[in-house]
Amino acid sequence: MVPQQKITAILQATKAHARGLAFFVTGYKSLMLLQRYLSATGKNTDVHTFIAGFVSGYFVFGEKTSVNQQIILYLFSRIAMGLVNTAMKTTKFKAPPNSFALFAALCWGMVMVLFRRDKSVLQDSLRSSMTYLYEDSNHWSSLKTLLWHNK
Repeated sequence: MVPQQKITAILQATKAHARGLAFFVTGYKSLMLLQRYLSATGKNTDVHTFIAGFVSGYFVFGEKTSVNQQIILYLFSRIAMGLVNTAMKTTKFKAPPNSFALFAALCWGMVMVLFRRDKSVLQDSLRSSMTYLYEDSNHWSSLKTLLWHNK
């Protein structure tokens, strides 16, 4: 891919990302307004919030594109961390001082096993990067091919 093509691809992905977020916000806020208007109390509830997010998410981010997939994977990881933090706030359980290091180790241990056993289950860009780093890097003929492009 030549530099002009790379720049074009980056700009297209940026546009798709911004457009998706703009449509989501518009759909979400519109559905929240509609539900508040239809509500007996004139106020929104957590159910309204979920419905507006669910419907907007389905229609805006429901197509499996590379941009949507990255957004959803990012969102999922933030939700997982939010749920852990919520559990910590609502219980007397205290995280050990090295909890992030343990979490990082668990993530890397699991992804390496998945990669070794059946890399086809991993997301495309992750699988591609891991293949380059852990397999293709075993085949090189010079420092240039090791650092820049190999196999």
